[in-house]
Amino acid sequence: MKLPNKVYDSLKWALTIVAPASIVLIKALGAIYHFDTDAITATIAAVATFAGSLFMISSTQYKKEDK
Repeated sequence: MKLPNKVYDSLKWALTIVAPASIVLIKALGAIYHFDTDAITATIAAVATFAGSLFMISSTQYKKEDK
């Protein structure tokens, strides 16, 4: 599967910036307001890791096609 450059850039930004920043924000708010954040941060991390794996497969295939 070959992704358009705009989609690739958007996904890369979401996986490398938004997901980790969201986890940190939720953890910090949980510490401030004393609520459990484990389930939601684990879910975000799991989804981001899964998406990153699929993203890497797509990137590898793109590089193979480019050669």
